[in-house]
Amino acid sequence: MQKKYNIVDRRLVEVKEDPCLVTVYIAPDESEKRYLIDKLKLDEHTLNSALDPDELSRLEFEPEHLALIFKRPKSYSHNDQFLFRVASTGAFLFKDKLIIVLSEDVTLYDPSQIVRIQTPAYLLLRMMYRSIFHFLEHLKIIASISDDLQDKINTAMENKSLLNLFTLEKSLIYYLNSLNSNGVVIDKLRLNAAKIGFGTEELEFLEDTLIENNQCYKQAEIYSNILASLMDARASIVNNNLNVLIKTLNIITIAIMVPTFVVSAFSMNVGLPLQNHPFAFWIVMGMALVSVLGFTYLWRRKRW
Repeated sequence: MQKKYNIVDRRLVEVKEDPCLVTVYIAPDESEKRYLIDKLKLDEHTLNSALDPDELSRLEFEPEHLALIFKRPKSYSHNDQFLFRVASTGAFLFKDKLIIVLSEDVTLYDPSQIVRIQTPAYLLLRMMYRSIFHFLEHLKIIASISDDLQDKINTAMENKSLLNLFTLEKSLIYYLNSLNSNGVVIDKLRLNAAKIGFGTEELEFLEDTLIENNQCYKQAEIYSNILASLMDARASIVNNNLNVLIKTLNIITIAIMVPTFVVSAFSMNVGLPLQNHPFAFWIVMGMALVSVLGFTYLWRRKRW
């Protein structure tokens, strides 16, 4: 699947036919891959890496173009079960055009923010900045989910919420690795700005992007450290809640067994005291009641 764009009045406008400045390939099929490899001279390994979610960000200089792979958050759905994943984006910058390769159809730019697009190179930087902003949005969601899960763990007696918290911590590890590799690529772009042909505006925006990425990485690192430091405490809370429940059930069981023993003793088919007494039933019930009161008094005195 292809989408084609041109830059009109510093805005990105979708077009149907060539020539175009920006072409987006979404989950390209074999024929599209062969076109990219044979006609545009894209490296086959780099092209496949752009569709691999486990590939690290990297920057490579080819004879006719710049090959860039950077990480972005994958769109979250309820079926992911609190696991926030990352995906790769491939960008191939030529002198007169930009080729973007994606594994899924996603919004790479925000029209309300992109108001000064002049070149495909500037659009590439905007895309990277958008991915950082997307990471920040997901971090806020992770923080909110984490607070809700911690409240549930305080009263939980099962491991479901605790396992969900483990999953969130795993997501933050993915994000930290992605932000770190993105930071390396952004820094490499900054060092090679003259070779790539970035102007003053692109270089200034690249500096801002690097700062935002570092701040996002620090925020994700703080969240990860907080979750990691609280995991042992949260696990202890779950165990303690379970112990309290078992203790309560044991007390209830003993409280029922004491009067049951009294009634059972006077239910045997042998000669028993008071069996011919006219108030035998009420005497036995009274003894059962006294045993319950005695157990309750002992329970409170011992503070069980």
